[in-house]
Amino acid sequence: MKIVKLILFTILGLMFVNAGLDKFLHYMPVPPDLPEESKKVFGAFMQIPWLMPLVGAIELVGGLLVIFPKTRTLGSIVLLPLLVGILAHNSTVDPSAIGIGVALVLFLINLWILFDNKQKLSSIFS
Repeated sequence: MKIVKLILFTILGLMFVNAGLDKFLHYMPVPPDLPEESKKVFGAFMQIPWLMPLVGAIELVGGLLVIFPKTRTLGSIVLLPLLVGILAHNSTVDPSAIGIGVALVLFLINLWILFDNKQKLSSIFS
């Protein structure tokens, strides 16, 4: 079970490192079948010059923190609001089964990290 967690948590971290780097380097192409509503949303985001670099930096830092066991809990907390937004976007604006499925799996892996480290978080909620 320990190796499964290591693999899943590392994949989660690497996916966010990749997404964060793409916000700066623009190496991933935009899917040609992107719904019109998603194009409008991302177009609006691009109108705010600081928003995408901020999201990219948060994705990059959160992803790097999740990769390393010592900082994994902090990285999970950093990524949680992004994952809620991704899940909300994929369930409302782009409700394709693949988008919701991937977002849900990433969200659940992140919750697993938080649950796995609940003893570290207990002082926050007491």
